[in-house]
Amino acid sequence: MSSSDVPKAFHVMAKPTGSACNLNCDYCFFLKKEKLYPGSDFRMSDEVHEAYIRQLLEAHQVPHVTIAWQGGEPTLMGLDFFRRSVELQKKYQKPDTQIENTFQTNGILLNDKWCQFFHENRFLIGLSMDGPKELHDLYRKDKGGHGTFDSVVRAAQLLQKHKVEFNVLCTVNSKNADHPLDVYRFFRDKLDAQYIQFIPIVERINEMGETGFQEGNRVTDRSVRPDQWGHFLIKIFDEWVRRDVGRTFVLNFDGALAGWLNMAGTVCIFGPTCGQGTALEHNGDLHSCDHFVEPNYYLGNILKTPMIDLVASEKQRNFGKGKRDTLPKYCQECEVLHICNGECPKNRFIETPDGEAGLNYLCEGYKAFFKHADRPMKIMADLIRRGRLAEEVMKVVRTEDKGGEPVSIKPGRNEPCFCGSGMKF
Repeated sequence: MSSSDVPKAFHVMAKPTGSACNLNCDYCFFLKKEKLYPGSDFRMSDEVHEAYIRQLLEAHQVPHVTIAWQGGEPTLMGLDFFRRSVELQKKYQKPDTQIENTFQTNGILLNDKWCQFFHENRFLIGLSMDGPKELHDLYRKDKGGHGTFDSVVRAAQLLQKHKVEFNVLCTVNSKNADHPLDVYRFFRDKLDAQYIQFIPIVERINEMGETGFQEGNRVTDRSVRPDQWGHFLIKIFDEWVRRDVGRTFVLNFDGALAGWLNMAGTVCIFGPTCGQGTALEHNGDLHSCDHFVEPNYYLGNILKTPMIDLVASEKQRNFGKGKRDTLPKYCQECEVLHICNGECPKNRFIETPDGEAGLNYLCEGYKAFFKHADRPMKIMADLIRRGRLAEEVMKVVRTEDKGGEPVSIKPGRNEPCFCGSGMKF
């Protein structure tokens, strides 16, 4: 391994409770991972905890480090675990290094003490929610089979009360996908969420009818259809681009816009390659990706092999390059390749029109969305390149909606001319 193989920064999604959770969401792919650790108590020991924090901070060669907590449900570890984590972070923090903790939760166990801790230590919270009550409660249920909507709304209110920054992570399934504006407007208007991310549910089924690992070329009925996914994104984008740019931030749109700015990869699914986002289990096992916590993608254990060696290993490098190298010819010649780059490898299990394996299951939907959003995205990209605000696109789109001629945004006085000469306009 040469020094060029060692990344200056990488992402680890730590799961201190493994797959243990206090909910029983119908579509959750991670609950089934408990089979990998029979007899485990699914609790990260202090030895693993300290090794993780120390190795992560020592390995990073950049001034900003993100420590990401997920599950399962991380609140099951109890608040003292995360108080200890903050102590460890201070112990191993390098001079001039900033640390940010992110924390994905279903919100059920949040209370004033949790939220006060989050505020004091500037945790960024991701709150899992699937839309209004009638849509959220379809699949997001507790162990008794009861809906959890009211508890999650209470959690959002507690986070707001304590001024904790949070975003909403919404999984898009075959049910709520048919109600895009109901979902989006609920988050924006009722929950007052400023940051939103939509994750498509794609549950693969193998020949045995199981969904535990990434195998099989069929999907469950809960999975969003490709055409649904495209329609869902288009309907929300059309409202967002006319009234919410700069006020409501949708990660899916921000990540796609990076492609129009020739910066694809700010969101891992749209990057040309991957491999910089690993998953750490409660016992120190490191896997190639959160979506590939499977025996074939096991890299090693951080108590036996330094984390940086696992991240920089040939196995992990090959995993990351495989995202690019296994693209079918159909994708390589696609007009939107520079934006999507084949999206996530976990979804590449159908055939192209020519019969080649490896096409993304969601291709139809993504392509429809990217083509639909092309003009507004180009306008926003042009605005950003010239140091102006992307929200100016709203006026352009609304003007054209009224039947006006296509609007050309000219450079302002003393702005760089967009001919590329570098001269002032």
